[in-house]
Amino acid sequence: MRVALDTDRITDLFRGDMELAEQLGTAEEVWIPLFALGEIKAGFQGGTQRRNESLLNRLLAKPTVGVLLPSRETAEHYARIFVQLRRAGTPVPDNDLWIAALVLEHDLVLITRDRHFERIFQVIRA
Repeated sequence: MRVALDTDRITDLFRGDMELAEQLGTAEEVWIPLFALGEIKAGFQGGTQRRNESLLNRLLAKPTVGVLLPSRETAEHYARIFVQLRRAGTPVPDNDLWIAALVLEHDLVLITRDRHFERIFQVIRA
C-alpha cells in the first residue's frame, strides 16, 4: 500500500500511536505532503522543538518515507477541487486542498482524522 500522512496523523505518530506505526511499517511507501510538513514544522515552533525535530528526522530517514512535492499536475488537481468545492458551497482550508491534490495526483491512500477530506472526496466523486 502507498500512503500519504496528513498533519494530524504525523502528530499522532510522534505521540506514540503504535497502531499507526504498525500500519506504516507494512506500507510500501509513506509520503508526507510538503504542506503537511510545513504545518508540522510550524507546530514545532510552539512546542518541544528539539524532540520533535529528532522524531521527524528519524521518520524522514526511513527508506520508505519521502516528502511529496507539488507539480504542475498538482496545480490542475487543486484548481479542479477548489472549483468543485466552491460550487458545492463547501469551503476547505487551502493546505487541505493541496494535500488532497497531491494524493489524487499520485493515487495514494490518505491517512487522516480530518473531516475536511471526507467533504473533498465526496464532492470530487459526485
